[in-house]
Amino acid sequence: MFIIPDWPIPKNIKALCTTRQGGVSKAPFDSLNMATHVEDVLSDVMQNRALIQQKANLPSEPVWLNQQHTDIALELTNQSSFAEPVIADASWTQSQNVVCVVMTADCLPILLTDKQGSCVAAIHAGWKGLADKIVSQTIQKMPVEPSELMAWIGPAISARQFEVGQDVFDAFALQSSDNTQFFYQQSTQSSTKFQTVKYLADLPGLVSLEMQKLGLTQIHKSNLCSYEDNEQFFSYRRHGKTGRMASMIWIEESRC
Repeated sequence: MFIIPDWPIPKNIKALCTTRQGGVSKAPFDSLNMATHVEDVLSDVMQNRALIQQKANLPSEPVWLNQQHTDIALELTNQSSFAEPVIADASWTQSQNVVCVVMTADCLPILLTDKQGSCVAAIHAGWKGLADKIVSQTIQKMPVEPSELMAWIGPAISARQFEVGQDVFDAFALQSSDNTQFFYQQSTQSSTKFQTVKYLADLPGLVSLEMQKLGLTQIHKSNLCSYEDNEQFFSYRRHGKTGRMASMIWIEESRC
């Protein structure tokens, strides 16, 4: 039903990533779909969310976002209350028992905490969000030095399966020549009118380099491919119409 990230976080920090198993949704959303925007039966999604709330002993309802591949990182507090999910692709908090969450089905789910356990964040980063610096935007908003942060990169499409075009290569190459090492040219198709170049793109590699440049030294990768593991994970690139996993992180309330 869910995976517990393997990283050396403080004891008061809790994190998890759901799989596609253990829920009630029917195909093609079978079975633990966490998203309400993919045309799944709403009552099934809400039951899936309730199952995770119970099984993971969440301290509160996660603050779900309206993810639109933006560069918006939302601060959450104990008083945060929204009638509808706010458009954003990351959230962060210093408040106890506030659950930051992002949904993915090939994009990068990135969880962050500082070494003291005083601040956490969850980031959704597809290639567009990554190119628009959603990760840097989030880290720079958090009230801790980047060198004090550690990151976990959850299940996402691997470079072996993520074919992209020249436009994606150019978006990152124009930012830094260092980024080109994470693109592997595959083939060139040509005709009398045009030439098409395809690459395999390593999103975990790109985001790791970005975080390293910001000062993070502890970056932990799940090394799980959402595309290749159909049993465990949803994959938009594989199926198109499908569900979403959820990656969550929160600060547990201190107990005397």
